[in-house]
Amino acid sequence: MNDLESRELRYFVAVAEELHFGRAAQRLGMAQPPLSRAIRELERRLGVRLLERTTRQVRLTAAGEVLLRDARTALDAIGAAGRRARNAGRSAPVLRLALKADNDAGLLPRILSVYERDSAAIDVELVLGGRGEQAPALRDGRADVALLVSPFDDRGLDVEPLLTEPRLVALAASDPLAARPSLRLADLAGRSLPDGTLAGEGGSPRSRVHTGESASARPRTAPRELTAGTRQPLSDITQIFRLVELGRMVCFLPAWVTRRYPLPGIAYRPVADLEPATLAVAWPQDANSPAVAAFVRAATSVMHPVG
Repeated sequence: MNDLESRELRYFVAVAEELHFGRAAQRLGMAQPPLSRAIRELERRLGVRLLERTTRQVRLTAAGEVLLRDARTALDAIGAAGRRARNAGRSAPVLRLALKADNDAGLLPRILSVYERDSAAIDVELVLGGRGEQAPALRDGRADVALLVSPFDDRGLDVEPLLTEPRLVALAASDPLAARPSLRLADLAGRSLPDGTLAGEGGSPRSRVHTGESASARPRTAPRELTAGTRQPLSDITQIFRLVELGRMVCFLPAWVTRRYPLPGIAYRPVADLEPATLAVAWPQDANSPAVAAFVRAATSVMHPVG
């Protein structure tokens, strides 16, 4: 069998993610018939069926699931190679640091102060993004190092935890639950979260799924107006806080974020069975950059001073 080509992998990933040939073709900017032929040819060359097709749906086979995982990794590696080469070839290479603006626990100024004194330090370029965007940026070469908050996908990354603090729930100060000194996840069942899912049981705010509960199944302490009118994910902190103040949603935040935003219309309460947040520094496992090593040393020394 000939080696797989990146073009074939891009075609397959588009179909596997969309599970619809028409949408995948539109995403790729091509007509559907040649896309269908390309996938059939890929299956013929591999000697396995990757997709089960019916008139109603397309779904991945076990072989397709494996190829999707590895194809994503391969395409990330190809993109990363080009981006890292371009950065290394600049007249003045920079260290690209990925983070979400409010999720450094106030540590970044101290980390940079220590880092800049290291002989291996180079200029730092911030790669700002929303929640969950930092690990992919490391894998596809848009960033060299990252400050990120658990939970996250650590495939292909080395990680050093820096700080662990409780997660608190932000809810409207007028909410009946705000009168309690602490809560449990079950108390919040049916409340909307910024990512469009519902709060409920389970420890990880990123692992929650839409439970499909009806309004009548929600706790009596949750007024009807607390249900958000949208399931679209939100990432802008100002919008989130405004909707929390209005009772349209609740939000789980690391304690360090709540200290930065004391707001009269919002109450922060501990949630006994909500897993804590860990801030970590992460970098690609195959990184051999002295600047990356210097940044990691600086970050860990700020939290764990030697001597």
